[in-house]
Amino acid sequence: MNFWLIKSEPSVFGIADLEAVPGQSTHWDGVRNYQARNWLRDAMRRGDRAFFYHSNAPETGIAGIVEVVREGYPDPSAFDPADPHYDAKSRVDNPTWYCVDVRLVERFSHILSLAALKANAQLADLALVRRGNRLSVMPVTPAEWQAILALRAGR
Repeated sequence: MNFWLIKSEPSVFGIADLEAVPGQSTHWDGVRNYQARNWLRDAMRRGDRAFFYHSNAPETGIAGIVEVVREGYPDPSAFDPADPHYDAKSRVDNPTWYCVDVRLVERFSHILSLAALKANAQLADLALVRRGNRLSVMPVTPAEWQAILALRAGR
């Protein structure tokens, strides 16, 4: 199993939105960065777990955990001219952008803040806390995953 961190602005799509959709499962679409696309397309596997991170919000941090339930496939939002993530250069026969489907595993009772993540020495190499990293999808090592779970549990 691989571990990930996926980011979304709660004003666009937050964990409460995921909690409200039927089956608490939906596609993770609209990613328009090539490195993040490669992870969605080539590396994320069914059963992988990801932290759901709220970015660009009054309280930024990890809001819960999701599971990948469908591996990478062409992102339909890229083909819809009415969608804000439309990309005229991406074609159905040669897609540029990919998405995965995720299902809510757990919504945290409180946000695990970015400040708390940055303050933990075990997370010094976590991609999220490194300067200049703005990717919406990023890998998390097993050790980082465990450190975050321990931090959340107050250990």
